[in-house]
Amino acid sequence: MCLGCSQAPAPTRPPLTSPCHILAAWRVNLGEMEQDLAVMFEASRPRLQAVAYRMLGSLTEAEDAVQETWLRLSRSDAESIDNLGGWLTTVLSRVCLGMLRSRRTRREDQLELEEPELTGTTPEEEAVLAETMGPALLLLLDSLTPGERLAFVLHDLFAVPFEDIAPIVGRSPAAARQLASRARRRVQGGEKARSGDQRRQRDVVEAFLAASRRGDFEALVTLLDPDAVLRADRAAVEMAAANRNQGAPHLSSEQRGARAVANALAGRATAAKLALIEGIPGAAWVPGGRPRAVFAFYVVGDTIAEIEIVTDPAVVAALRVAIL
Repeated sequence: MCLGCSQAPAPTRPPLTSPCHILAAWRVNLGEMEQDLAVMFEASRPRLQAVAYRMLGSLTEAEDAVQETWLRLSRSDAESIDNLGGWLTTVLSRVCLGMLRSRRTRREDQLELEEPELTGTTPEEEAVLAETMGPALLLLLDSLTPGERLAFVLHDLFAVPFEDIAPIVGRSPAAARQLASRARRRVQGGEKARSGDQRRQRDVVEAFLAASRRGDFEALVTLLDPDAVLRADRAAVEMAAANRNQGAPHLSSEQRGARAVANALAGRATAAKLALIEGIPGAAWVPGGRPRAVFAFYVVGDTIAEIEIVTDPAVVAALRVAIL
C-alpha cells in the first residue's frame, strides 16, 4: 500500500532483459534466421542440382545429394559462413565425392599420380568442350575416377578454381589441375564414338515408348536389360499413389528386374514425348508446353539398364529439356 492513499501500486513489470524475454527474442530471431537460410538455399538449388547431376549422372542421387547439403547447412553455424555459395558448392562436392567413392571401389591413387599434365588445351577449347558436355557426362564419366570426375565437372563446367577444388579432393591445386586435365583428355577421346551411340540410344528409347503406349509387355522386356532398374523420386511416388484410381502406375523408389519394370510402365507412356534430357535421349511429360515430369534413360548396348522418373518441380526446372 502507498502512504496517504488507499490504492495498491501497480505491479512492477519484469524488465525486458529477464530470461523469459531473452529466450522469446532468441526464438524469434532463430526462426527468422532459419527462414532466411531456407530462402537463400532454395535460390541456390537449381545450380546445386545441376552440379550434382553432372557429377553423379543420376537425377535421384543428385536430389539426395542436394538434400544432404541442406541438412548439413541447417545443422551448421550459418553466421560463420562468409560465402554461402562457395560453402554450398564445397559441401555438395564432398557429398558427391563420397557417393562416387562408395559406388565404386576401384583403386584411385595409382591412376592419379605421376602423370604429366597436358597443357595444350586453351581456355577457349575448354569452354567449347564444356558447352557440349551434357550427353558426354552420362556416357563417358563412368570411366573416370571419382577425383577426376569431380575436378573436371567443377572446373570445366562450373568455373570453380583449382585452389577451391584442391581441399575437396585432398590434393594440391596442381594435382587437382592434373585430374581435370586427364579427365578432359578421356572425354575428348570418347567424343568420336558418341554421335553414333546417341542415334542408337534414341532408337531404343523411341521403341520403348512405342511399346509402352501399345501395352506390349514382351516387347518392353526385350528392350530392357534383365537387371534393369526403375527409380522414381519421392514426388513421383507420391503422385502415383494419389492417382492410383485414375490408372497411375504402381511406383516405388526402386524396382529391379526387366519384368517388374515392364509391368510398371506397360501402357503408361501415352502422354510422354520423346525428348533430350541434358542432351541424352529420354522422354518428358509437358502439359501446356511446360515440362512436369522427365524420364531419363541409361542405355547400354541395345538395351535399357536404368530409367529414372523425376517430377520434383525444382529438379525438373533445373534440367535442360528439349522436345524432339
